[in-house]
Amino acid sequence: MPPIHHLLNKIKWDKRENPKQYSIFYFDRILNKLIQIPYAKIKKLEGFFMVLDNEEESNIPLHRIKKVMKNNVFVWERK
Repeated sequence: MPPIHHLLNKIKWDKRENPKQYSIFYFDRILNKLIQIPYAKIKKLEGFFMVLDNEEESNIPLHRIKKVMKNNVFVWERK
């Protein structure tokens, strides 16, 4: 399985991919649960973080991403 930053960049830059088909699942330590967001919520990748485009810009470490789903099928998972 490719590293998560490779997959996220592929989704963004590969013309064969449609980012609207993807969802990202990351672990929220405050809520102690997995959070699902559409790929479109990712504003940018910066180092080892994804920056989310929400009311107050959130920086989520890439190691907290646990799963990636495309069209309701898991295509990447961290064990």
